[in-house]
Amino acid sequence: MQIVVMRDLDRFWKYKWWLAGLITMNLTDLFIFALIFNGIVNRAYIDNYLLFIAPGITAIATFASAFSIGREVGVEVRRGYTQYLLSLPLTRFQLSIGRILGGALRGLIYQIPFIALLLILYWSIPSIEKFSIMIATSVMLTISMSSLSITISTAVRSFDLQATMRSFTYFVLFFFSNVFYPDALIRKYFPEILYIIISNNPVSIATSIYRWIFGVMPVEDPLILVIKMIIWCLVFFILGSFFYLRNLMA
Repeated sequence: MQIVVMRDLDRFWKYKWWLAGLITMNLTDLFIFALIFNGIVNRAYIDNYLLFIAPGITAIATFASAFSIGREVGVEVRRGYTQYLLSLPLTRFQLSIGRILGGALRGLIYQIPFIALLLILYWSIPSIEKFSIMIATSVMLTISMSSLSITISTAVRSFDLQATMRSFTYFVLFFFSNVFYPDALIRKYFPEILYIIISNNPVSIATSIYRWIFGVMPVEDPLILVIKMIIWCLVFFILGSFFYLRNLMA
């Protein structure tokens, strides 16, 4: 299984210029949004929009990097490359776990600069307990995104439909989250059912945890958020494994 993970990681480094461009794009999004909205937002809800949105960008940044494994899996399915993978001295289950963990490791590596930026922006180092929760949250979020990308790529064979579903998923996770808006504002102006959906979005959960860790926004019970993150991680992990295994057995 380690061989599969390291293989996916080696292929990830081949896209170093793509990674550099992606990091630049995400950082640009962060500072542009902060510059535009900092003078517009109600100070009663958000005192400093840059410090507010930074944890959200850190959470959503894992999407593109972790989702790259899904694109590769989709290409392998169309080209029949899975036959070679099946010839490796690994069980199908080990192969599926290796691909998910490979994608998760990509997301974690990509997220490192953004976590470093959070430490610089807030100019504080969280306690050992909070730092451990932050790392665990990042691991679960990247596993969720990697598993979700593999689910999409193996559940649908059409390349165009895969691209459409990836874009739609990004839209839902990004804009139906609390990345841009505080929970209090969402609850006040959005229908209750929509608020429930938004607040339980895995990106929203991770963002809320990051904001709590750095003291941006208080939460009633951080443990509840961690449990929700664990549930999302397990659900996506099971789905990703199931659809990848189904593809190998086809």
